[in-house]
Order: sequence, then structure tokens, then C-alpha cells
Amino acid sequence: MRDGEVAGGGVGAGGAIGVLVVDDDFRVARVHRACVERVDSFRVVGVAGSGEQALRAVGELRPDLVLLDLYLPDVFGLDVIPRLRTARHDCDVMVVSAAREADAVRSAVRHGVVDYLLKPFDFEDLRGRLERYAVQRGVLRDTVVRGQADVDRVLAGAALPVPSVTPRRPVRLPKGMSAETAGLVERTLREAEGSLSASECARLTGVSRVSARRYLEYFHTVGAAEVSLRYGATGRPERRYRFVERGRGRALGDAPPSTPAAQGSARWGPL
Repeated sequence: MRDGEVAGGGVGAGGAIGVLVVDDDFRVARVHRACVERVDSFRVVGVAGSGEQALRAVGELRPDLVLLDLYLPDVFGLDVIPRLRTARHDCDVMVVSAAREADAVRSAVRHGVVDYLLKPFDFEDLRGRLERYAVQRGVLRDTVVRGQADVDRVLAGAALPVPSVTPRRPVRLPKGMSAETAGLVERTLREAEGSLSASECARLTGVSRVSARRYLEYFHTVGAAEVSLRYGATGRPERRYRFVERGRGRALGDAPPSTPAAQGSARWGPL
């Protein structure tokens, strides 16, 4: 990409989450773009190589999410965020940078970034964060605030779907998720002895590994599952999921159905 050029590809199509990649190294930007476009429901709408280009690209392309490097040639990356807000752009920002200074991380949090990913990283690191962001975005979009507890969940970043005061009304799932698959994955997670990886869950349920991981990350986001890392002799650590009983049902004052199968079908409602 030449100096001063903004590479764009139009807004996200077919309900995809549109992403703007901001990095001053065109080779790194190309890698980030390729990684994002390997993740279901995401599409790169443009690439920018400086803070000014990023501001112009956001105005023209209206992305949902900006992957923002901090070491830009004209401004420090975090200084772009208040200018976006002043211009009334409500896109989310995920920092992707080699900046490891504690002050940079604290400042990023104060600026309201949705995540902070250190370079270098592997594809699975980015994919996990994008999938978690997609779930949180969908849940926040559908959240109805009925009281302080709902506000607290949103501020805590968990954005737990809000059930009706009517007992056992199904929770509305994010777009693209089905109640049947959610119930199946939840039952499998509940009945597992210990924790499960996405691959193990896929094998037990018969769904694809990508789908299993998406549902498992959703349960983690809403507090129904906890994640641990298992380190092998070589390679990246494996994410493992364990069901958390406090995530639903009793904690919400709703007596659970008598069987795991009934729990899954009653809890997760239609889209």
C-alpha cells in the first residue's frame, strides 16, 4: 500500500462484521487481513497505514471493528480513538500491537477498547478474540435493561442475556446460533468428566470444530463456562472448557428442569 492510500472493499456483506485493519507495515497488515477473513462472520472492509488514513477510512467505510496498531507513523494509535468519538463514529476498537508497556494497556482500557492482543500472535489467538467479540456484540445488541443487575452485567463486559421475569422463558441467542445446537453443546459440557476442548466437543456432538468452539466461547462469555489452558510439549496451548453451574438457572431464580436434555431445550430459545 502506497503512502496516503486507503485500501477498501466496501461494507461488510451478508451481515458480516466489517473490520478495518490499521498497521503501518503493509506486510503485517496483509497477514492480519488474511487472518480476519479466515474467521466466519468477519470481513475486512479496508486497510489503513496511519492514524489519518484510519480516521478517513472509518468515515468512508463505516467498519464495525477497528484492529488498531499503536505504533503509527503520524500519531500514537490510542490518540485516534477520541477523534473517532468526536466524529461520532461508534465502531469498536481492538488493539493489536507490540506495545507491552503497562501505561499503554491501562490507557487502552480507559479508552474502552474491546480487547488487547500482543504481537506476535498466532491465528488461533486472534480467532478466539474475534469469536468472543462477535458473541459479546450480538448479546449487547439484544440486551434489554430491566434493572441494575442488567446494567452491572453490561458494565462488567459479560453481557449476560436477560431472561424475562416469566419463569423459563428461553434466552435469545446471538444471530447464527440455534437453540438445538446450544442445548446439545451445553448438555455435552455438563456431562463431561472434567473439561473439554473444542475438538473433543465436536467429536462428541457431531458438529464441526468451528461451531463447537463458537458455542463454547459463547458459554464462556455469558459466564456458563470457564476456560483453562493446557500446555503441551510443543505448540500453542489448548483451550479447555468446563461448565459453571452458577452461570444460569438457579442463579437467576428459575428452578431447573429435571433432566439435562430438558435444561438445554428450555434454556436456549429461538433466534
